[in-house]
Amino acid sequence: MGVISRMREDIQAVFDRDPAARTGLEVALAYPGLHAIWFHHLAHWLWEHQLKLLGRLLSEITRWITGIEIHPGAKIGRRLFIDHGMGVVIGETTEIGDDVLIYQGVTLGGTSLKKEKRHPTLEDHVMVSAGASVIGPVRIGEGSRIGAGAVVVSSAPPYSTIVGIPGKIIEGDSARHEVMELDHAKLPDPVARAISNVVEKLNRMGARMEEIEERQDCLEDKVSEHHPPTPEQILANKV
Repeated sequence: MGVISRMREDIQAVFDRDPAARTGLEVALAYPGLHAIWFHHLAHWLWEHQLKLLGRLLSEITRWITGIEIHPGAKIGRRLFIDHGMGVVIGETTEIGDDVLIYQGVTLGGTSLKKEKRHPTLEDHVMVSAGASVIGPVRIGEGSRIGAGAVVVSSAPPYSTIVGIPGKIIEGDSARHEVMELDHAKLPDPVARAISNVVEKLNRMGARMEEIEERQDCLEDKVSEHHPPTPEQILANKV
């Protein structure tokens, strides 16, 4: 794919995911996330062709202009959209698939001091909400959604929803969905869900105990009808 076609594709990705986008000229001139991606393509080319210092310098200039820091060694797929973007940090060994959506304040960081794979891998159609951090060489499966402010330190299967600190995978949410569907103001709460399940089980246990007590009372009444009281029981009742 040529450079111009790739740029047009990136602009269209903005229109597909940002309702505030109005014209192609506005997107091309006023979207820092788009500028950071375009500069990164050049910086990554320099990095891959052993012009590492030039790649790093271009990355530094891009960070100063856009507020987005992308290491030139990071591998980024097609149609990545960084919305707003201020404070986004993407480390050297990060790998990002196609059609990924990243919001402001996101960190894709590393944990190891060794020269190895130490940053996350985001598969296709992943969304990372504002302020979230994905740390270490973890793999986030295709179509997964990471809630705002989450800290993800372990891998997740495809189509997961991850929230909390540390990030917890919401069970029973394996259906395929669009990455834009996660409402940042209405994140699922795994702790509240667990407490609700416990309360529900306790209520069922309480109802079951009441049923057992009623059956026991009925059984005792039937036994007392068929067996008249002994003299000792009569004497005890009189006392």
